[in-house]
Amino acid sequence: MITIKTTEALAAFCERATRHPYVTVDTEFLRERTYYSQLCLVQLAVPGDAEEDAVLVDPLAKGIDLAPLYALFKDESVVKVFHAARQDLEIFYIEGGVIPHPLFDTQVAAMVCGFGEQVGYETLVRKIAHESLDKTSRFTDWSRRPLTPAQEKYALADVTHLRVIYEYLRDELAKSGRKPWVEEEMKILTSPSTYVIEPENAWMRIKTRTTSGKFLAAVKELARFREGYAQSRNIPRNRVFKDDALSELASTKPRTEKDLSRSRLLLREARRGEIAEGILKAIEIAGDYAPEDMPKPDTSRDKLQVNPALADMLRVLLKAKSDSLGVAQKLIATTADLDMIAAGRRDVNALKGWRAEAFGNDALRMCQGELGLVARGQKIEVFEL
Repeated sequence: MITIKTTEALAAFCERATRHPYVTVDTEFLRERTYYSQLCLVQLAVPGDAEEDAVLVDPLAKGIDLAPLYALFKDESVVKVFHAARQDLEIFYIEGGVIPHPLFDTQVAAMVCGFGEQVGYETLVRKIAHESLDKTSRFTDWSRRPLTPAQEKYALADVTHLRVIYEYLRDELAKSGRKPWVEEEMKILTSPSTYVIEPENAWMRIKTRTTSGKFLAAVKELARFREGYAQSRNIPRNRVFKDDALSELASTKPRTEKDLSRSRLLLREARRGEIAEGILKAIEIAGDYAPEDMPKPDTSRDKLQVNPALADMLRVLLKAKSDSLGVAQKLIATTADLDMIAAGRRDVNALKGWRAEAFGNDALRMCQGELGLVARGQKIEVFEL
């Protein structure tokens, strides 16, 4: 088992990887105590059975520079293969300002190839590679050195079996003609906007029941302060204050530190110092919002005039299409998509791109009274009206 701890050794492996059609990639990281993930290990493998074809890269090794890896990620001749890539890609974008391309996510591909909703790596290893995984090292502390042999074995398995899984799914997509479907999904994963949280927009993540403009203005400014504070100090946002405390502050609108001391939900360390100052300043700014500048909740779904019978028929159609195509329902359309279609909306993801081919075009024809459904035994079939 090879562990790379120098820039020179990493450059040598990455140069050799450029001679192969693909490289499989995985990471181990910690995020419990930081805002951004702490990269602790990178696993890489190229096609082949030799020991040097699969390596561990120690990003915590003294003096190592990951620039050769980032150069490999930019090489258009080599497909970068991940499973459930989103968190890994976020790390590489934040750490190195790079998003691997071209990209292949085996979780997305497996959903297109009939392996169900959000299929796990362990399941694919069992069903495609016909191997089993020892998951006992999954939740260990990957920042501690030295790594144990069990940790190293576990980590390497995440990229060695991935070679078999990738080649199988790649060939299945070629046979089915659905490679463009997966490529369309990869455009979302490779967009930098997927991984950037702007403090200005952080309030949109907060779930509230109140639609008052003054309340939402306070929510927006408190969320903006919290996100910026957490990012600048690389601490989890909940370490600043939690969502329930944020909602409480937006309701009570404290003006002084004495007011903060009366909070039921605010952490003790947030009632004084920089955090307290930030909270009070946020409330002050929110109080100066002009009526026309106050945030407005998204009420578009509340105004939907959903035809419930049509929505139910669309759900049955989705299941029929999912079953016949062998594509996970969740990947094709969400419940919200179906409700919007049944309400007459046409700016819906399920009606665009490959989803239109798989489901959306027939959904529109059903809405127009051109298609019907019939039960034949255990199956639902679509027929022309």
